[in-house]
Amino acid sequence: MVRLVDDVLRDHFDQPAGIAAPSVTINDPAVGTGTYILETLRRIASTVKADQGEGAVGPAVDAAIDRLTAFEMQLGPFAVAQLRIHAELLELMGDVPHRPMPMYVADTLANPWHDSGYAPQIVAAIAEQRKLANELKRKRRINVVLGNPPYKEKAKGRGGWVEDVTVEAGQAPVMKDLAGPTTAILEDWMPPKDWGVGAHAKHLRNLYIYFWRWATWKVFNQDPKANTGVVCFITVAGFLNGPGFQKMRDWLRRTADHIWVINCSPEGHQPEVPTRIFQGVQQPVCIVMVSRSRPKKEDEPARVRYVALPEGKREAKFAALADLTIDQTQWQDCPTDWRAPFLPASTGAWMTYPALDELFAYNGSGTMPGRTWVIAPDAETLVRRWESLLRARPGEKEDLFQPHLRNGKPGDKHTNKVVRNGLAGYPDNPTPIAAETGSCLPPAAYAFRSFDRQWIIPDSRVINQPNPELWATQSDSQMYLTGFTQTKPTNGPAVTLAALIPDLHHYKGSFGGRVFPLWRDRDATIANLPSTLLAVLTSRLAIPVAAEDVPAYIAAVAANPAYTSRFQEDLAQPGLRIPLTADTRLWTQAVELGRRIIWLHTFGERCVDKAAGRPAKPPRLPDASGPRIPKDGAIPADADNMPDEMTYDTGSKLLHVGKGRIENVPPEVWNYEVSGKRVLTQWFSYRKKDRAKPPMGDKRPPSKLNEIQPPGWLAEYTTELLNVIHVLGLLVKAEPQQAALLDAIIAGPTITRAELEAAGALECPPKWKKSMRADAPSLFDDDDGSGGDDADG
Repeated sequence: MVRLVDDVLRDHFDQPAGIAAPSVTINDPAVGTGTYILETLRRIASTVKADQGEGAVGPAVDAAIDRLTAFEMQLGPFAVAQLRIHAELLELMGDVPHRPMPMYVADTLANPWHDSGYAPQIVAAIAEQRKLANELKRKRRINVVLGNPPYKEKAKGRGGWVEDVTVEAGQAPVMKDLAGPTTAILEDWMPPKDWGVGAHAKHLRNLYIYFWRWATWKVFNQDPKANTGVVCFITVAGFLNGPGFQKMRDWLRRTADHIWVINCSPEGHQPEVPTRIFQGVQQPVCIVMVSRSRPKKEDEPARVRYVALPEGKREAKFAALADLTIDQTQWQDCPTDWRAPFLPASTGAWMTYPALDELFAYNGSGTMPGRTWVIAPDAETLVRRWESLLRARPGEKEDLFQPHLRNGKPGDKHTNKVVRNGLAGYPDNPTPIAAETGSCLPPAAYAFRSFDRQWIIPDSRVINQPNPELWATQSDSQMYLTGFTQTKPTNGPAVTLAALIPDLHHYKGSFGGRVFPLWRDRDATIANLPSTLLAVLTSRLAIPVAAEDVPAYIAAVAANPAYTSRFQEDLAQPGLRIPLTADTRLWTQAVELGRRIIWLHTFGERCVDKAAGRPAKPPRLPDASGPRIPKDGAIPADADNMPDEMTYDTGSKLLHVGKGRIENVPPEVWNYEVSGKRVLTQWFSYRKKDRAKPPMGDKRPPSKLNEIQPPGWLAEYTTELLNVIHVLGLLVKAEPQQAALLDAIIAGPTITRAELEAAGALECPPKWKKSMRADAPSLFDDDDGSGGDDADG
């Protein structure tokens, strides 16, 4: 990163000495243990040595001390940084520096115009540090900011002056020497209401975004007469394409003239640990360098260029970074649209295909339970957990319930919360959980993960965000397609399907995803499709096209590994696109094949047609090739022998489940994955003896209700495991046919997005895109605040 900034200064700022130039002032706003400052000092030394000789290094480094600045809130890392930098200065200068480097223990995001006021003697040194830091933040010209700022989701209220400049009563509003902004600078990145992405703007409330806004203000905004420079950060990558960051991208394109994006996590969300740049960070990570080197025309967007590091081990990524320069040919240009993602524009036929979300009127989040104890692989466990919750003493009940915390206090749902409306199909119950004495509602079957059906307590009082629209439209005809829209699938099917109400993380088990229901009403009379799509397809293909044909066609085309593999490069800019054949014969083949795929994904509950070999029961492989439990291979049901490990032997095709075993399991079934998640091992992880999960969210231990589990392996687990193996085996057998069909569709004529748009086939009432409430408003009275589609994070 230091080297790339140095290159930009040389090539774009007429600074032959780069970072070593006396006019370059640098700040690391979260210095930690000093890594960036150390590398900057070494870069200056190497530049001077190469140009002027070794004897010039000491004086040059000594002169650079004043223009390298840094802030750090934590005393421990700050002390380490001071020691490391002092040692480096001794090494480079050959002498003790005559003055300290301007590094301060201070909060970068604190308001620099607020008077520090009186400070007790015991903290006088810290107060003096803050005072000096504020003076630097107010007065000092900084033209390079680089570093690795902290990351913290749901950080509303922690952005200091960046997100709120409200002046407290009796407090001096600004220092007299220089006036600062009177509105929060984060407001510049808040999307306008008419952009329709307000629900996603909450993702701007993250510490790393606050640091991005502070750095860009400091370099580009603070002094209109000196608004050129560089900001280079390594952060999580959500802002590259997230809908809530559209105004941020728009602002950066209007402010900068060049932006370089390095995708350090091409594997996507939660990559394998050995592939991560930072091994403890599960989120995708990127390096972004934003440069403004000349007077900027308001109507000329910055040139945004992108490169992805190679997939695989982190050592290969470091090697690629070592060779990367800003003028290499592998950089790809990104779109110039103001709000477009900082990702490469797709080219060729891909961009002529309609997007998946254009083929449906509404898509939203799945159910977000917010607590794990309300879900289990068997229904009886949920009843036992409910009874244990109600028996708990008042002081314990809230801990067992485990409300989310907001600023240290229970947030959305808690035991005293009054929730007036039950979920559709279930009774209203305004009694708060704290006063509840009644029985648990009968648990509902639930699409927890792809090919993993579990159970949930269908009580609106215990589910944080149930998305009532899904429950109100659930029926024996409803089906749901789930997949990513804001990140790319990596392998396996790009979409999966379910007959049951899906979880927020149904598709993969992480990072959300979107749910596309087929019907907008419980009676399955109003299709969740653009108003005239079926009519246009019927006219274009010269055959009747029914609502059920659309998800069937998509299942044939996209619910298979061939799609994900073929379009992997195009998917660098997330968002699935569906090639729609204009060949009536291929359309008919795809729909018929897709019905079988849906029948498999839904375990024989949808697209039933006995005459076509799709009976209304769990699918089965032929007897000769189906899985079987041998006479001596039963999975032990007793607690002492409950399985805690599942392994596979390729040679014998044996699946070992603890001391039990299942014969005739093909390797392709064992290895079947959905975007990096192996289906069988993920399924087993929720049913094995040790089901402990690492703490999530606010890092509190999970509720003790999770410890209530069956005393041993249940017979229904064995039945469902065999069901899953049969389904995956049949899907594997269908993959060659799906791949061949996809090849034929792509090779032939397609119905383009432009054609559909010109015919009005992608239009629908504006309210339909946001909600399914427009069709049956009486079903969606959720004034209790349980919410609908607000579970995007």
